[in-house]
Amino acid sequence: MVVITHDDESKIETRNLNVYFGTNHAIKDISLKMQNKRITSIIGPSGCGKSTFLRALNRMHDIIPAAKVTGAILLDGENIYEDGTDVVDLRRRVGMVFQKPNPFPKSIFDNVAYGPRIHGIRDRYELERIVEDSLKKAALWEEVSDRLETSAMDLSGGQQQRLCIARTLAVKPEVILFDEPCSALDPISTAKIEDLMRSLRAEYTIVIVTHNMQQAARISDYTAFFLLGELIEFGKTAKIFERPCEKATENYITGRFG
Repeated sequence: MVVITHDDESKIETRNLNVYFGTNHAIKDISLKMQNKRITSIIGPSGCGKSTFLRALNRMHDIIPAAKVTGAILLDGENIYEDGTDVVDLRRRVGMVFQKPNPFPKSIFDNVAYGPRIHGIRDRYELERIVEDSLKKAALWEEVSDRLETSAMDLSGGQQQRLCIARTLAVKPEVILFDEPCSALDPISTAKIEDLMRSLRAEYTIVIVTHNMQQAARISDYTAFFLLGELIEFGKTAKIFERPCEKATENYITGRFG
């Protein structure tokens, strides 16, 4: 891979990123640095390209025949769209948690052990260590430690989402992408997920797409405002919410549109 000079503080960075779906130009020339071990929130109205941008960060658009990506996305200075990139390893390094919990129809243990097994870990004791450590990091261990062999489908929605986070953590990612992770959850479960993201920030770079501006203000260090596929404004969260530079940002935050 070609290594491009980049800001040492940025873990993942887009340069002149464009995403097309056929003739639809969904992401338009976005350059954005996401800082290491910080939480960056992506906000904006429905259809503005937030999730499209997020999914480009671990090449999820590769599976869509009509999708085309131009520009560069740098992970530790290496362009992930370079020929020869190991996409399986990329998606281990840049994990994703989706809008709705999507546990496998397997036991709690097998859900968390799934990724490590795919990557070649077979030793039972090592798998048990990984499962326990991942569930503890996801703040779920105390709730499920006595029923690891029961179905993950029996968990509540909030527990299922934390299980999906544990499943992501089990393969030792460096970046975690969250696509509206609390939209299907009740306020109590949402608070637990937010607390969890704050604690994970000490070890991982986090990028979250959210429609909930209060959530972005509560948990993120940096915020990016998207509109019609364009990056309108980016900066420290307090400044974006208290002193936005762009009128469109102010209008969105104050509820005048979107």
